[in-house]
Amino acid sequence: MGKTSDAVAEGVSIASAAARLTVRNHILVETIAHDESFDPAQLAPFAQQTLIELAVEQEEAAALTRKQRKRAWGKFTDSDGTHDYRDRDMRNLRKREKQYERVAKELRVRAADPEAVAELVEQARDAAWGDVEANLQRRLRVEGMRPDVDPDYEMMRGARMQALRLVDLPRLSAHRRKLNDGGMRHAAEFAPESAAE
Repeated sequence: MGKTSDAVAEGVSIASAAARLTVRNHILVETIAHDESFDPAQLAPFAQQTLIELAVEQEEAAALTRKQRKRAWGKFTDSDGTHDYRDRDMRNLRKREKQYERVAKELRVRAADPEAVAELVEQARDAAWGDVEANLQRRLRVEGMRPDVDPDYEMMRGARMQALRLVDLPRLSAHRRKLNDGGMRHAAEFAPESAAE
């Protein structure tokens, strides 16, 4: 029984990590891409649904294992591959089926528990914030790099100068011309008639 409970605990742990990742991604998309505020109460139904969907996956895996076990019953020949089970695999298949069922049951219990759902949302929020924080630190480190602490400064200087000459300066010049042309046209439109004569 110890091995089965270990397998169930590991399955629940993996499913919880998957749920946390799914909710974290949802938080990132809603708060960053859609510019929404973070509201744990609004995220709870999504987190609950995520747990239920993971439970359904486990139940489907249990049903598949049950079918495989029924097909394996009474077969005593050598198997043709990894998922070509035989009668000697019946015990392991039955054990695996029960493990899937127990993981699904635990996920459904967590989905029905408001405290467990709130904890999942909080863990996902922390993970999302960790991603944002790491991204900001990485950008600040790169953008705030000084020549004396950048080991690749000299090697990359030529490429940066070439990009400045070939891309940035022509773009700046075109932008400046566009502003000047637009400004002159705008000024001519609003000039008094006496100035036009």
